[in-house]
Amino acid sequence: MPNQKRRKDVRNLAIIAHVDHGKTTLVDALLKYTGAYEFKDGEVAIMDSNPLEKERGITILSKNASLQYKGVQLNLVDTPGHADFGSEVERILKMVDGVLLLVDAFEGPMPQTKFVLKKSLELHLKPILVINKLDRAHARPDEVADMTFDLFCELHASDEQLDFPIVYASGKDGYATLDLDEPRDSMKPLLETILHRVLPPIANPDLPFQMLVTMLDYNSYAGRIAIGRIFHGVVRVGDPVALVKRDGTVARGKAAKIMKYRGLIRIEVNEAMAGDIISISGIEDVEVGETLTCIDKPKGLPTIKIDEPTISMNFSHNTSPLSGKDGGRFLTSRHIRERLEHEAMINVGIKVEEVLGTDRLKVSGRGELHLAILIETMRREGYEMEVSRPQVILKKMGSQTLEPVEEVVIEVENEYQGVVMQAIGARKAQMRDMKTTSSGTIRMEFVVASRALIGFRSDFLMMTRGNGVMYQNFFEYQTHKGDMPTRQSGVLIAHGSGDAVAYALYNLQPRGDIFVKPGERLYEGMIVGVNNKGADIVVNALRGKKLTNMRASGSDDAIMLIPPRQMTIEFALEFIEDDELVEITPKYVRLRKLHLTEVARKRLSRSAKSK
Repeated sequence: MPNQKRRKDVRNLAIIAHVDHGKTTLVDALLKYTGAYEFKDGEVAIMDSNPLEKERGITILSKNASLQYKGVQLNLVDTPGHADFGSEVERILKMVDGVLLLVDAFEGPMPQTKFVLKKSLELHLKPILVINKLDRAHARPDEVADMTFDLFCELHASDEQLDFPIVYASGKDGYATLDLDEPRDSMKPLLETILHRVLPPIANPDLPFQMLVTMLDYNSYAGRIAIGRIFHGVVRVGDPVALVKRDGTVARGKAAKIMKYRGLIRIEVNEAMAGDIISISGIEDVEVGETLTCIDKPKGLPTIKIDEPTISMNFSHNTSPLSGKDGGRFLTSRHIRERLEHEAMINVGIKVEEVLGTDRLKVSGRGELHLAILIETMRREGYEMEVSRPQVILKKMGSQTLEPVEEVVIEVENEYQGVVMQAIGARKAQMRDMKTTSSGTIRMEFVVASRALIGFRSDFLMMTRGNGVMYQNFFEYQTHKGDMPTRQSGVLIAHGSGDAVAYALYNLQPRGDIFVKPGERLYEGMIVGVNNKGADIVVNALRGKKLTNMRASGSDDAIMLIPPRQMTIEFALEFIEDDELVEITPKYVRLRKLHLTEVARKRLSRSAKSK
């Protein structure tokens, strides 16, 4: 393009990494060093402002921050590290001119490292490698640098991209260095590297205004808020703007409010120009991937390609006998529908569709965690719902049926290697690599069908006594792998409604794990535990001990109950079968049969056999 100009007072960059490699902590260190944010005592991971992010210790939503260094404004975007939130990463990389690729100084490159690096190389971005967590025991920065270089080569990086700078850092201790033998006292070496290695944005203020919408926010007062980077031109408050939709149609709007980032907060400004990352309100029906442009020459930018969802499940209002009794405020199908449609509007990784002939909605996402986070967010907002078992999304290509497969990396102690390989081998996994790490653990890499992994994580944690580590990342679509093993255990189903009795639960314990505690409300068809012998059976969890006027030796011993299994949304989604549902309320996660009465279940079973 003629007359290209670069705006040297701005740098736009994203921070990308595998989950838990220290992105948010490194941003904390940069904010402290530049004084962009005043931290209170004990305040950490300030970018993870969402309560769920604080609890789980992971980044879920992409967030912007801005800091000043030597008169240059550095616009940083912290991206999620988990593969299920990859749609966030894909959008953010369209806004920036460079990336900080963080790699743990002990763990080295992991599956999500490969995913985010692949996306940035495809967009011709030149990463800065930051080997983080130098403070970790057994850190091996030189070996990790070689492993990362090999990953660049595997992903066919260009010669220019292979010439990446390496910065060694500890976000926790607040230092960075270019040489492991040099003193380590501040974040200055990293900031200097950013200034010299991240290209200033191409920004010609004389061209017509163009801005690519990469994120959306919502405010009940301002409506939809479009967030993105201005590629060309200038926009001022009150300017009429055109919205170029994905299909090429054009709508009109007005720039009612323009906001830039200062530190972690948005501040209102009167105008913004090419190179700025801004939020703008006043444009109705704006969607991610569309272009805001000048009204005179409405021309769209290339839209953002987002990978398709791989997992779906059905959502519906809560139909159990306990509906509305756990503090839920939003109970109807209309409430559920409106909330899910709002989520699909601002989260491009979510897709919502009608299920014909029912009041259920099919919700598709990038993985179990992606949908589990959505469910957890809704329950905290006061929604009650029931959801079905996750199903992988199959594709047809000619006469072939394709299904999603994932790269899985498992790291275990040597004693658990055999049992893990046997379990994942039964799920038709293909091993790609196995090696012993410097700490003595065994690291194995597999390619496994996504549906084979549904329910595997909880089994994996049990077989490794909670000591195993497992990461997974969407790989590609491959030909259908055939039948997969299903849950081997059956369930214990409550025969009636009432409060669970300790004496009855005590007598059920030998059959398998119990999911409820004494005094908890039960209803007919609710699942109260596991039957290890494999068949579903109806049990009486309401039966009390018969009382007599005689005392017998040993008959009045105290009942010792094993604590029930803590019911989480992730475990529930992995555990259930096709004829079961998860009931979600603000206070409880319950498991239940799709058909609550035994008569209805038997009738359905007979009709299925007769077909």
